[in-house]
Amino acid sequence: MATPPDAGSRPAVAQGSNATEHPLENGVQHQHTASNSEQAPAVKGKAKDANGTENKKKTAEGSKDGKPSGKELKEKSKAEKVARRAQQKQAQQGQPVVDLGPEKQGDKDARKQSLAGPDSNFPKTQHKRTGSTSTGGQKPMPFRPAQAHAPPIKEEPKKENKNVALFDHLYGNPRRSTVAGASRDVHPAVLALGLQIRNYVICGSSARCVATLLAFKRVIESYITPPQTSLPRHLTTHLSSQIDYLVSCRPLSISMGNAIRWLKVKISEVDISVEEFRAKADLCNAIDNFITEKIIVADQVITRRAVEKIKDGDLILTYAKSSIVQQVLVEAYRKGKQFKVIVVDSRPLFEGKNLARALAELGLDVQYSLTHGISHVMKDATKVFLGAHAMMSDGRLYSRVGTALVAMTAKEANVPVIVCCESVKYTERVALDSFVHNEIAPPEELIIHGEKSSPLSRWLEVPNLQLLNLMYDLTPAEYITMVIDESGYLPPSSVPFMQRLSTNT
Repeated sequence: MATPPDAGSRPAVAQGSNATEHPLENGVQHQHTASNSEQAPAVKGKAKDANGTENKKKTAEGSKDGKPSGKELKEKSKAEKVARRAQQKQAQQGQPVVDLGPEKQGDKDARKQSLAGPDSNFPKTQHKRTGSTSTGGQKPMPFRPAQAHAPPIKEEPKKENKNVALFDHLYGNPRRSTVAGASRDVHPAVLALGLQIRNYVICGSSARCVATLLAFKRVIESYITPPQTSLPRHLTTHLSSQIDYLVSCRPLSISMGNAIRWLKVKISEVDISVEEFRAKADLCNAIDNFITEKIIVADQVITRRAVEKIKDGDLILTYAKSSIVQQVLVEAYRKGKQFKVIVVDSRPLFEGKNLARALAELGLDVQYSLTHGISHVMKDATKVFLGAHAMMSDGRLYSRVGTALVAMTAKEANVPVIVCCESVKYTERVALDSFVHNEIAPPEELIIHGEKSSPLSRWLEVPNLQLLNLMYDLTPAEYITMVIDESGYLPPSSVPFMQRLSTNT
């Protein structure tokens, strides 16, 4: 007997039932049951389940083979791409990078919830940062952890400015104390000279000028002109690095500046057609002649003229130490003149000690005093001999600090003041006071070393305490009786004419 087409889908009839198997009744019953339970969609669902079962079987077979299916590979690739984008965005925003690895169960639930719709029964979670509610096990947004409360940074007390306000324009870079950081083009002779000048091993305007020219002579002797250039052009540039190093050790004196300008003019006058060794030899000879004429011979002439002003029985007063004044006193003693010397000195260099010691060893009668006794010793003095650092074009004397005090005291006591100065120390500058142009030495030189109880030993820690160590002062022309240079005896008003004459020659 053949089975009906839909017998497999027809519900079984309970045994003992009075229902009659009639085709029409069965048809009506089937139609009624389909209308009540929506049997048609159920059939489709069964077909869908059947297809799903087949897919699961295929997936299971694929997993048994050890190879993931195409769907799994696609989902895995998509998840990795999303994770990389999130990490790049966090890195650009400066946030800590959160590990967004393989998708976790909470993320799967959240995605299922979004697919299921808002009416699903997935549990709702609250956002940790904003407090808003979201469905599913959504992963909280990454956030930067709060930093621990750092203790407040203690501000260091502001250091007091120890510069004297009136001379603030004179404070520059501190003096160089070592050769560290010097240019590799600086000659070793110049390196040694800079430290000697800085530490007052070579002190005095004339001594510094001679030592500088001799050092530059050694620079020229070892100089080699680079290719594709000329000696007059490149040697001047090469000397500039030497000069810069000397200035970093201590500012140039007036005589040093005049000598350097003269040397640069000589270098510029060198003919480029002359061989290098011949040009270098000519420059070295010119330096020797300049030292001989402008300093050595000039000192001899000044000494001879100044000795004529010393008479027997004179009491000569001098301040600090000047090389030309020392030559005058020594020459006068060797000529048999009978006189005494008073050496007035001051801190911090105490240059007068060396002068007093040298004269006493020679046999002269020497009296040594500091500046606080100037009024007392000036009563017995007959003449005052002073050296010069420079002579200004208005006839004023620019010399070691304290010289103006000695000159004014001598003027008050009607004692003539004689200044011995070489023409190489003349300058075209005009100075009305010692504030505009001067040299400030390190204030530490004023401290008496070795005395722990000295009030200046800890001056940096004392508030409102400032030390000023000026090197020079300015003496007005009315306090100067006479100026002696290699040309003869001059009044201070004739210094500008002699300065122009020495510059032209």
